[in-house]
Amino acid sequence: MYSAECLPNVIGEGGIFAFSGLDGETRAASGFVATWGASPYSLLFHTAKRRVLEVSAPEETMTEWVTGDACRFATPVGSGTFVYGAWHTLMGTIPSDVRVSLRLEDGAEAVGCPQPVSGAAASCMASDDEDNGEYIVLAKQAERFAVSFGATREEAEERACAGLQLDVEQAVSDRLVWLARVPVLEDNRRTRLLYKCFSVMKANTLAAEAGFGQMWSTPDRVPHKDMWLWDTAFHSFGMNKLDPDAAWQCLKTMLEAIRPDGMMPHQINPFGKYSRITQPPILAWGVWANYCSEPDAAKLRYALPYLQRYLAWNLEHRDRNRNGLFEWEIHGDPLCRSGESGMDNSARFDEAADLDAVDFSTFMACDMKYVAWIAAELGQEDVARTWRERAKQTADRIIVGFWNEEDGFYYDKHGDGRLSTVKAVSGFLPLLLEELPERHAERLIGMLNDPKHFAAEYPIPSLALSEPAWGTDMWRGPAWINMNYMIVQGLKLHGRTQEADKLAERTIDLVQRYVERYGVTFEYYDSSDRLPPVDCDRKGPPADRYNIRRKMDSIRDYHWTAALTACLLLEKDTDVNMEGGIAVNRHDEQPSTAGWTAPSGRGG
Repeated sequence: MYSAECLPNVIGEGGIFAFSGLDGETRAASGFVATWGASPYSLLFHTAKRRVLEVSAPEETMTEWVTGDACRFATPVGSGTFVYGAWHTLMGTIPSDVRVSLRLEDGAEAVGCPQPVSGAAASCMASDDEDNGEYIVLAKQAERFAVSFGATREEAEERACAGLQLDVEQAVSDRLVWLARVPVLEDNRRTRLLYKCFSVMKANTLAAEAGFGQMWSTPDRVPHKDMWLWDTAFHSFGMNKLDPDAAWQCLKTMLEAIRPDGMMPHQINPFGKYSRITQPPILAWGVWANYCSEPDAAKLRYALPYLQRYLAWNLEHRDRNRNGLFEWEIHGDPLCRSGESGMDNSARFDEAADLDAVDFSTFMACDMKYVAWIAAELGQEDVARTWRERAKQTADRIIVGFWNEEDGFYYDKHGDGRLSTVKAVSGFLPLLLEELPERHAERLIGMLNDPKHFAAEYPIPSLALSEPAWGTDMWRGPAWINMNYMIVQGLKLHGRTQEADKLAERTIDLVQRYVERYGVTFEYYDSSDRLPPVDCDRKGPPADRYNIRRKMDSIRDYHWTAALTACLLLEKDTDVNMEGGIAVNRHDEQPSTAGWTAPSGRGG
């Protein structure tokens, strides 16, 4: 049973409020996903024509707790509850000093239904969208309400009236069962943050649907909606801590998106959509980490052919100059010159049309190593040897080809052989390589601690403070939790636990600070901390009023921020991340059958 003291208690505009695939069927196609509105306790449903559940509550109303699918609040005369009963029905109880109503976002009020279905003693209001085949009905009876989605008004009305009869407290218990697995930490504030993280993860996990045969995850139910390649691996690291089976299902869904030629799209959905570009190859890391959380050789046997085909595709199509290093697709759009890299608008790509990329090459070397480990675990030593050799060759080329001895930093390389001079967070990623020379690690740590470059108020800036293009726009200066997480793992790999712990602590503090202020986990954060995330640029200045259909600003309740913050919270006292990180067996190229052997000697 949950304790309210552990649960988050801040509602923030834009926070996801939706039924999770961890609890049952979801329908991504419906758009029946809510986010908290600008008015306290009001909800915005992201159907084709958006609807607002308007909630009028006294100013003294206090949030007792809130998760991604349930909420309890108190007014001067009583308490109220919102909870999902199913993907299509939100229901609850409200005290006498609270009113709820339904309207279109543009202000058009819902209209009364002539006669409630089944003779129910309820009043019903309907908001119809015949053009898109979407109908939403609000049913009210005494202190109860339910708002439901349907493909017809009759279906929506029937679901809403049925929702009035469901046991609200039982629904609350059902929604919180999964969160009951979350451990309680010594610090209550950190416990609330951890529960918030897992709540965001739960809300952004969906059930099998259409072309997806099992669960899948999304960066955010709105506005991204779809499934993304490297995001899926990051999500799985956090999910491994609580539900490795759900993590595996999501990884499996992504693996099955592979195209006939071996290309892995960066974006897919259950309805046949797939993109024409790829994304950072970290799926083998994800599969291995999941296996270490819940060993099952069948998973490795299933994944290995997909992983080999994908790496082979990158070898064939993303090393165009055949120098053993890898190049992202780069385009002319100044707002997103390299969506394939995941660092869409980084200044790395401002003047480059062809670039050997230090991050791409590092990810390839690491995933080759993980594929070697997977093959070795399955007893396929010839396959393991091939990928082990390729990983070593790639790592050696990275160390020689991207290193600037004068600066003590790793840069991308232009097609003509010149090293770039743009200092970006990607230059720290070679810390993930076990082959990295110790003196290079020392120089990188020096750069990390240099206040002229990367020692920002909240590290690590995605672009050095010294760069003319530094700012608060996505990959042009803000701190990203996925980069911090990977660099924490790299520091641990090289025995720099003090630096790793410091970075982890600052990262947790950053996320916690803004969760407590705004109630959401953000996509990225101003590394100088002069601006809150809501005021940061995102491919242009922020909108005056938060509206993701008009202008996307820093996404709220962003999945990998939550998942990797949870990892940092739960891995604080370990020498090396035992499930999601880059642990390496320095004494034997082959991992132990128990998982992996950490430098501290853990393992078989």
